Amino acid sequence: MFGLEGHKKKKNNEEFVFDLEHDLKIAEKRLAIKKKVEERLQQVKDVLRSGENKEEFDQCGVMLHGYASLLKIISRFALKKD
Repeated sequence: MFGLEGHKKKKNNEEFVFDLEHDLKIAEKRLAIKKKVEERLQQVKDVLRSGENKEEFDQCGVMLHGYASLLKIISRFALKKD
């Protein structure tokens, strides 16, 4: 029904892996990504503290939360894989 019949018959054991997930499996790349994210997080914090871009304040806040979330994911991934 609804074109999903073929999915039941196909047993696809191959899972989709994101590029970032593949890179996080390698310790050196994981540390490089973490360092880059921490640097960008600090840059966003500096922009928010300066208060120069009033119209971009909300966008910078969203970016700040995004980078913080990414750091949490990297740390959880590191704990899971190590």
